[in-house]
Amino acid sequence: MDNKFISIVMPIYNEEKYIEKCILSLLKQDYPLKYMEWIFVDGGSNDGTVDIVNEYIDKYPMLIKLLNNPYKTVPYAMNIGIKESSGEYIIRLDAHADYAKDYISKCVHYLDTTDADNVGGIAETKGKGFVGNTIAKMLSSKFGVGNSQFRTNGGSGYVDTVPFGAFRKEVFDNYGGYDVRLTRNQDNEMNYRIRKNGGKIYMAEDIHLIYYCRDSIKSIADMAMKNGMWNVITMKLCPGSMGMRHFIPLIFVLSIIILSCLGIFVKPCLHLLGAEFLLYIFLDILFSIKSGTGIKEVMLLIILFPVFHITYGIGSIKGIIKLFSKEFKEIRRS
Repeated sequence: MDNKFISIVMPIYNEEKYIEKCILSLLKQDYPLKYMEWIFVDGGSNDGTVDIVNEYIDKYPMLIKLLNNPYKTVPYAMNIGIKESSGEYIIRLDAHADYAKDYISKCVHYLDTTDADNVGGIAETKGKGFVGNTIAKMLSSKFGVGNSQFRTNGGSGYVDTVPFGAFRKEVFDNYGGYDVRLTRNQDNEMNYRIRKNGGKIYMAEDIHLIYYCRDSIKSIADMAMKNGMWNVITMKLCPGSMGMRHFIPLIFVLSIIILSCLGIFVKPCLHLLGAEFLLYIFLDILFSIKSGTGIKEVMLLIILFPVFHITYGIGSIKGIIKLFSKEFKEIRRS
């Protein structure tokens, strides 16, 4: 079978801590370099990211391109990279990750041998340091992230979405590029649009990448807040693109607020709230023990799960409020 020419498109912004390890993992790929181009699209990094990429451009001038993204966000970066690409297949990668040596060849294999428009694999989440590694375990737990198959080692088959993705290039001709209104959830929206138009998304359990998560409680709470907010905004802008699991934290936080308020006047509501808390605490402890190694890790997980879920839910409430703002009207028009 002839090798396809592949375009890797990678949005980057302030990835100094991760970019070199990512590039090294790509250099170790078993897919021939002569059949690839790597397109890095920078959103105005002010650390050493661009310098590191330029060092590798000097070594591999025929392989690597560096483009500028004045709009900064990922969907703009992807559209810029796709427009400049010449590959038959487009593989969207992330700098916060490194990739198994057969990652690209496996993506090409499944695009060649299935009828999928987009192919992806399993993301093993890792962190740095004790807190980062514990956060990674939370993000790999079904109690932490629900039925996100690519995070919780689901089996091969057709799915709703995959991390990043390897696409047939005609997907973007047929269905359009990334939705530039979305600062987050652009992959979910793109995959929804593919499925809505009769296309298929395939996840292969033998395609592997390591994704490096946030490494502090503050940073993971900030991520959860922004994800929760953008889930609501995405749901409004692109109905159907977000699944029910994305709104469980919102329902949880709203139930606490509503039952607490009603409990002032209707005492049984306080009993219901108490039962909800007891169930949550039970599940929190159960999954913390299941996921953690050692007492310190278990104790941190007991804290991390509610921090993640509650900030996520509060973010979604913030998103509902933002739907009525002038800023949202500007996002909708962009």
